[in-house]
Amino acid sequence: MISGTIRDIAIILIAVETIFINALLVILVWQIWRLVKMFQTEIKPIIDDTQETVGTVRGTATFVSQNVVDPVAKAGGKVAGFRRTMQVLAADVMPKKQKG
Repeated sequence: MISGTIRDIAIILIAVETIFINALLVILVWQIWRLVKMFQTEIKPIIDDTQETVGTVRGTATFVSQNVVDPVAKAGGKVAGFRRTMQVLAADVMPKKQKG
């Protein structure tokens, strides 16, 4: 008789525990669903804005490269070529220094 009562109480406790765990699982699934919705509504616009900013930075870097860096590099090359030309011409005109 006592073992039957203990068995019945154990079955009831396991049933209550199962109901409690299932309720917690439902709450967990609901929270995960809310988190996914938050990512879709709040994080996606941030990612889109970041991609737009990256595109703007890429365009700015291309513009600066084409309109500042390339002309400066070409001018530097021309100046170096002019200097070398002047050195060669000056070496032909100027007498060479003799050691001694």
